[in-house]
Order: sequence, then structure tokens, then C-alpha cells
Amino acid sequence: MTDLKKKISDLISSDDVVLFMKGTPDFPQCGFSANVIGILNYFGVKFSSINVLEDNEIREGIKEFSDWPTIPQIYVKREFIGGCDILREMAENGEIIQLLEKNNLPYKITDQAQ
Repeated sequence: MTDLKKKISDLISSDDVVLFMKGTPDFPQCGFSANVIGILNYFGVKFSSINVLEDNEIREGIKEFSDWPTIPQIYVKREFIGGCDILREMAENGEIIQLLEKNNLPYKITDQAQ
């Protein structure tokens, strides 16, 4: 395993839910990353994030690691789930709740309008 693949693997293993994104949860740098943050926050999912804009090696390496060409990318218990469109679809059809329950991850649907 190359050093970069090991580094990415270690990042993915660092938490139950890991998001590779552009920017930070408080200041996303693209609309897709902002949408994923909104979905995770709506379901009250605890996650860690990696700002790919701070490390071009990670930014390019994660695309090769997952064989997925875009960012954001979300991992649950070290399993690649997908990007913004997939997570949005899962949220809309209820699959995200099944995914969280299958992985014994707590969630709480929150009303962000408060």
C-alpha cells in the first residue's frame, strides 16, 4: 500500500462517518459539500470532515482511492457510500436511516428552522 493510500485509509478509519469535502462544515466551499453537511446535520449524524482544499494530494488521491471522480465523498464505517446526489437520494427515500441503523449509528431528525 502506498503512503497516500495508507494515509487515506487511516483518515477513513478515524471515525464512523467521514466526509471528504471542499471547505469545512462551518464554511463549505461548494454547494455540493454544503448540501451534504445539511443532510448530515438534519439527521443529527456525528461526523468528521477532511477539507480537501488544504491538501491537493488528498484531493486527488481520494478520487482514485474510491474510484469516484467528484467531491464530496462520504464514508460510513470505512465503506464508501457516495457523493452528494447519492446521499440526497438516500435521505429522500429513507435509505439513510436504514444505513445508520444497520451500522448502529445514532441519529435524530432535527428541525433546522428553529
